[in-house]
Formats: sequence, structure tokens, C-alpha cells
Amino acid sequence: MKTTTIWKGDHFFESEHEGNRISVDGDKKRGHGPKALLLSGLAGCSGIDVVDILEKMRVQFSDLSIEVESEQTEENPRVFKWIMITYTIKTAAENEDKVRKAIDLSLEKYCGVSAMLRKNSPINYKLEILK
Repeated sequence: MKTTTIWKGDHFFESEHEGNRISVDGDKKRGHGPKALLLSGLAGCSGIDVVDILEKMRVQFSDLSIEVESEQTEENPRVFKWIMITYTIKTAAENEDKVRKAIDLSLEKYCGVSAMLRKNSPINYKLEILK
């Protein structure tokens, strides 16, 4: 894997990977901050796993959203003290155990971003089922 990141001025950068571009802005005016991108990467990585696992389980669902929060230490380098992920998904109530299993498999076995971040920060999650 390789990315190329080019400074555009101030704290603003443009990063490219396989033809796709994202904006990174330390001032958070024209793009995500670098640490927010880590949290978005965690959500995307786990979300992909959860979707794949639920589809293999033949679980009907829609409206999946993933919110990731963290608190940072006060001293530099400011790292995440903890990470809390909230999965909100529309599915039948009887699918809750299967959804939890999919999330657990993602966070504990398949998601490489989770594995890397977990080495420094505890990761917990909540599940909200919409009917």
C-alpha cells in the first residue's frame, strides 16, 4: 500500500491513493484532521466487515451508520485515551445477536485498523437497533 500526500499550503494537504484523493487539513477548514481520518478509517473498515458478515448470514438490514468518538490525552503526543463506536442499524429485533456477532468478529478478528488502534486505545461499542 502506498499513498502520496502533497502540501498545498498552511496545514492543508491533498493525499492520493490509487487515483482517489482526500483532503487533510490540520485546521479542519478544508478537510478532515489526521486523527479524524483514523476514526473514519476504523468506521469504514469495521463497516465493510459488518456488511459482508451480515450478508453471509442472510440478515436483512438497512440504514447502517457508524459513529466513532474518542478523547485525547492532554500531553503531546495527543493520543486517543479510548474509542467508542456506536453502530446504528435498521433490522428486525430478533437479528440483534447476529449483528453483535458480526461486530465482534469485525473488531476482534478482521478489521486491521481496529487491531492497530487497539494496541494503544481500548475500543468499545454500543449497538442501536432501529425498527
